[in-house]
Amino acid sequence: MVELAVNELTVEYQSGDYVIRPLDRLNMQVDKGSLALLLGPSGCGKTTLLSCLAGILSPTRGSIVFRGEEVSALEGPALTTYRRHRVGVVFQAFNLIPSLSATDNVAAPLWAAGVRGPKARARAEVLLRRVGLKDRMHHHPGDLSGGQQQRVAIARALALDPPLILADEPTAHLDYIQVEEILRLIGELASEGRVVAVATHDDRLLPLADQVVELVPRFVEEELEPRLHTMVAGEVLFEQGTRGNRIYLVEEGLVDLVRLHPDGTEEVLRTAAPGDYFGEMGPLFSLPRSATARSRGDTVVIGYTVRDFRKKVGVDFVAGLLGKDHGSPVIPGGVTPPDGLWTSR
Repeated sequence: MVELAVNELTVEYQSGDYVIRPLDRLNMQVDKGSLALLLGPSGCGKTTLLSCLAGILSPTRGSIVFRGEEVSALEGPALTTYRRHRVGVVFQAFNLIPSLSATDNVAAPLWAAGVRGPKARARAEVLLRRVGLKDRMHHHPGDLSGGQQQRVAIARALALDPPLILADEPTAHLDYIQVEEILRLIGELASEGRVVAVATHDDRLLPLADQVVELVPRFVEEELEPRLHTMVAGEVLFEQGTRGNRIYLVEEGLVDLVRLHPDGTEEVLRTAAPGDYFGEMGPLFSLPRSATARSRGDTVVIGYTVRDFRKKVGVDFVAGLLGKDHGSPVIPGGVTPPDGLWTSR
């Protein structure tokens, strides 16, 4: 049974004069009692997605539906109720209050929800015993190890028994012994009928997952041969903010490299002509495309994998792009514009 559905989720924001799109038409579904890993390197949109699922960040487009309720449409008291009672968040930096004991940190969400006195503390103590901190209830965060602080954070997320648990890089600050304890605990949370979404780049969590959502697709170069693209005027080869695994060489025609600005205007950064190549920074460094590639007229380009393009230019062109003195590409006269889309003109 699907409990969480994310449909065409897109998030855009302004960074200086640029439009950044960490999430672009993301779709995912998670069943009740399942643990979903949101897998990918830093900067790929994992925390952005968690913030949307938690109701902290509103997406630009698309929807999030949890247990039949459209989270992305909630406002005011309804949004407050969702954040307080439907979702628990385990932050990467723990976000514990230094002046409060472990018990009081866990009790804090209960106090905010109107649960007072002995009842709140009793619930907090039950949860701390569950996460193995029976002997650390009265310790402050500064007196706890990283693994112990993480367990307090997990107990706090469970304070109001929410059906959705979100964890952001829960193993980032832990040694291997602490990781083992946290992995076991996270696995138990999903087995109790909750939906658990964990953002991570840690492959050690893979055996726990019921499903894996890779926010950066993995391309298998061995299966990708050079590909010829014939385009007409105005046709888009790739869009700003998307990801890809090919570097393009212009055979015929012209390709404009266009930057979209926050106010909706466009700027032509450069025009690639026959013999020029472009779009290499994304495949090289697992980055989104920093501009849109659009044909100016009838155009022919060839898309190469990084491996095949290296063979074609015959040198370590990566070192050349980074300004290292290891030779120059066969295609002469190259310059590197600020956006990272390289052409040879």
